[in-house]
Amino acid sequence: MKNGKSILLVGVGGQGILLASEVISQAAMIQGFDVKKSEIHGMSQRGGVVSSHVRYGEHIYSPLIGKASADVLLSFEKVESYRWIEYLRPGGEVITNTTEIVPPAVYAMGKEYPHDAIDRMHKQGVNVLAVDAASVAKGVGNVRAMNVVLLGVLSRKLSFPDETWQEALRARVPKRHLEVNLNAFKEGQRLAAS
Repeated sequence: MKNGKSILLVGVGGQGILLASEVISQAAMIQGFDVKKSEIHGMSQRGGVVSSHVRYGEHIYSPLIGKASADVLLSFEKVESYRWIEYLRPGGEVITNTTEIVPPAVYAMGKEYPHDAIDRMHKQGVNVLAVDAASVAKGVGNVRAMNVVLLGVLSRKLSFPDETWQEALRARVPKRHLEVNLNAFKEGQRLAAS
């Protein structure tokens, strides 16, 4: 896709995936791109899987990202990145939070949570950037800003200027939470640079 990207956001309910996809979409629109977005909430209120497809470019006809098509897989929970890896295009990149949220069903069914999901992706030759976004967000004053830390990391992989990201955050984040989220975004950018 010429000058465009397909970004798949995945995680569990309550992690701010939908806000993150809104900010990405807003930033792409500010840059003049055609943007399409689709969300799947599942049982998000109960910690279930949530995904959001964001595609932008000159002309986008469908919001859905097919298998082996995502340029970036932005994961808010590390096992979700592993579960969705088939959607990443060859040469694409995974940005994942190292947070572990073990679904109750795993224990109820007597299954094992794959704590080594990131290692498994590395062994498959996948380009993975793993960050402890929750700890960084806690350090700036609100652990719930973890989603914006991840956006800061993602911003270094896209070609939007910092001003565009700040404008998008101002448009989508409630004013009472804006300062902590702007700080979380900057910390995410620092993580990506180091």
